[in-house]
Amino acid sequence: MAGPAVSRLNRPVSHRLRPNPDQQDKNMNAPQHPAAPMPDVQSSADTRHLAINRVGIKAIRHPVRVRDEHGQDQATIAVFNMYVGLPHNFKGTHMSRFVEILNSQENALSVESFPVMLQSMVERLEAQTGHIEMNFPYFINKSAPVSGVKSLLDYDVTFIGDICHGEISSTIKVVVPVTSLCPCSKKISDRGAHNQRSHVTVTARTNDLLWIEELVRLIEKQASCELYGLLKRPDEKYVTEKAYDNPKFVEDMVRDVAAALNAEPRIDYYVVESENFESIHNHSAYALIERDKKASH
Repeated sequence: MAGPAVSRLNRPVSHRLRPNPDQQDKNMNAPQHPAAPMPDVQSSADTRHLAINRVGIKAIRHPVRVRDEHGQDQATIAVFNMYVGLPHNFKGTHMSRFVEILNSQENALSVESFPVMLQSMVERLEAQTGHIEMNFPYFINKSAPVSGVKSLLDYDVTFIGDICHGEISSTIKVVVPVTSLCPCSKKISDRGAHNQRSHVTVTARTNDLLWIEELVRLIEKQASCELYGLLKRPDEKYVTEKAYDNPKFVEDMVRDVAAALNAEPRIDYYVVESENFESIHNHSAYALIERDKKASH
């Protein structure tokens, strides 16, 4: 008959399995041999003789502070596209440096300071050309037209910067929601007229400081009526009647905005687009005007 099983818990532990404290201390205090330098593959040569126009990172979100025309900072989240030109003889660029540039931004960004970031990028990446797009929601505190009650309205804004051998080009793009009312509907109807929300998008290359708020105001003045985040009943009556008294086709919208942009000396080039989200159709009405004012002279 077999004898009783011996429990593993009662077996003697071999001294060879026990850690030696003295040996552990010696291993921890042993001098570490310096690691061999890691190869920089991106900086190695490329023999295909093909330069790359833009290479970098796309669609990275990062918290930023944007300065308004009154010197106040607004916290927001921006989506960045950051690229540099790569000469034909280099294999790759250093992608991590783009993120380092974003993390090093301590001051608030504005249309005034954005070119500084662009210059910093090409210097850090040792490039001759660079391109940055920074898209973010921007809020403006507006007063209702009659009651004066204040509320925030959001706008989609993009700063675009290009640099080539030290020459910087700055572009600002804003999407401004407005109201448009159909002149034809008003003319043929005994009562009322169809109206809708529209998006007017202006992309403007500037030669001097032009604040976001200034461009937004220029666009809103050309609409049937501007939008507000909060309206009381007297305000709602006002905006309804103002739109009715100021009907505009999508063609009128882009022409009126373009005329205002033509009169603004700080703008050298622009594209103005209007999309009316038709309330009586399942499609939009659209129009576009593009002009290079410097080439027109």
